[in-house]
Parts: sequence; structure tokens; C-alpha cells
Amino acid sequence: METFLEYARAFLCGGILCLIGQILIDKTALTPAKILVVYVVSGVVLGGVGLYQYVVDFGGAGATVPLTGFGFLLAKGVRKAVAEQGVLGALTGGVTAAGGGITAAIFFGYLVALIFKPKSKS
Repeated sequence: METFLEYARAFLCGGILCLIGQILIDKTALTPAKILVVYVVSGVVLGGVGLYQYVVDFGGAGATVPLTGFGFLLAKGVRKAVAEQGVLGALTGGVTAAGGGITAAIFFGYLVALIFKPKSKS
């Protein structure tokens, strides 16, 4: 039963984040690229002030997988690096924390490009 509730909370949290994004696409003049930037920056700001941790505690993967979770990871990495290295950590902490995810995205993107024949839209 505990596992079901964990899945339900993740689904609810991720669904709400996606619903907000869809409403922004449908009801505003913002482009999808701008909405993605808003999501990442929101995650950084909410993570920086410590509010996003409550969302992560409730939603689990539903909060960490979307782009707001990426922003949260960047803020968490910067906070940790500043505590360990001082001001230099503000420049290196985010990339260090997110390096594994960035590397995986590049690697698997390249792998898919090798397997499938990429085409430009006509």
C-alpha cells in the first residue's frame, strides 16, 4: 500500500507540473522554450530558498524528474559547493551536481542519432 501511495504522489506532483506547463502554452504567448526556462529558474529559486525540498519530499520522482527538479539539483549543488569551497563553489557546484545527468543526456542523444537516421523537417 505504501508503494501505491508513493506512485500516486509522484503521479499527482508530476501531473500538476505538466498541467501548469500546458496551461502556460495554451493561455499565454510564451513559447515552449521560454516556459522551459521558467521551469528551470523556478526550480533554482525555490530550491535556493529551501521551498522545493517540501515538494520533493511529497512528490519524489514526480518533483525531481521535470525541469523544475533540474533547477533544484543545480541550486542544491551550488549550496553544497559554496559550503565546501567558498565563492568558487558558486561557479562549479551546479555543473558538478548535474554532471551525470548532462553526460547521460548527451551520450544517449548521440546513441539515438547513430541508431536512427535524423532528418530535417520539410
